Amino acid sequence: MNVQLRDKALKVEITRSGQSTAAAGMTEKLREEAAGAEPEVHTAPATKETQVIAIYGKGGIGKSFTLANLSYMMAQQGKKVLLIGCDPKSDTTSLLFGGKACPTIIETSSKKKLAGDDVKIGDVCFVRDGVFAMELGGPEVGRGCGGRGIIHGFELLEKLGFHEWGFDYVLLDFLGDVVCGGFGLPIARDMCQKVIIVGSNDLQSLYVANNVCSAVEYFRKLGGNVGVAGIVINKDDGTGEAQAFADSVGIPVLAAIPADEDIRRKSAKYEIIGRPDTAWGPLFENLAQNVADAPPVRPKPMTPDGLLGLFDGDTVGRDVVLIPATIEQMCGKSDLSKPTLEVVYDNV
Repeated sequence: MNVQLRDKALKVEITRSGQSTAAAGMTEKLREEAAGAEPEVHTAPATKETQVIAIYGKGGIGKSFTLANLSYMMAQQGKKVLLIGCDPKSDTTSLLFGGKACPTIIETSSKKKLAGDDVKIGDVCFVRDGVFAMELGGPEVGRGCGGRGIIHGFELLEKLGFHEWGFDYVLLDFLGDVVCGGFGLPIARDMCQKVIIVGSNDLQSLYVANNVCSAVEYFRKLGGNVGVAGIVINKDDGTGEAQAFADSVGIPVLAAIPADEDIRRKSAKYEIIGRPDTAWGPLFENLAQNVADAPPVRPKPMTPDGLLGLFDGDTVGRDVVLIPATIEQMCGKSDLSKPTLEVVYDNV
């Protein structure tokens, strides 16, 4: 090898070594963050008798739609309401604010910290027609844990006086199909008095609803006090699976919002339909009353087979038989057993 080729090869090797070291360092930092103990979150009761309600449901099932209209109706009824989006997508308040993006607590906190400033209420909390709202936010994809972002967000809310705010209702919008610690915070640490589920007449949303019920039951066995107040059936097409689920796990249906073209069209235009003077006003008035009055109950989660049994077999493929795979099918050999645990590299 001549001198130029040798030097070039050496530079490539050094570059690779540097990249490998940097990657190893990043991996180690991520491992340290994942292994770190979750910070303590204060869970003392608010100074005013406040109902803190966590709303869970499958992504895209209509939690933001339901909460925007519910919180708006509550405010029109004279209640002081705070809506907190706890979804990394930060879309809980989009309908309430006519499609405008609300600055998130995580993002604002980072910017203020870099500038050496403190976060103030007016930086992260905004008001429309009596509804107070904010978004916790979360990290960009691949840049952190959304659940830990939720925990850090609540830490900041505590510093801003969360437990001294005088609200009648605090509504927390959580994803139900994410099971890491941050998203289960209200249930695990008794941060709320009750849980409300938003679901529909489809298997996936009810699977999530059943998981939420299982989480509530699990923490009740550990001494927790949170219960499920009921389910809101969104996009109800009248097929009845969500109602059957509610009956089976022992929770009430708080409202059934129909699969109606008028609702879909107005929501797509970021229009609030939960107003007292609209055609849908009575529906949300009734929902607001049920949310206020429904006691937290201890649900009885269904088994996976029981959940499938709510649906017609042709709809969910219940008659499919699980056929075990074989080694021959997967790699064309009848035996892959090796006499030792030693890794053997084939010659190439």
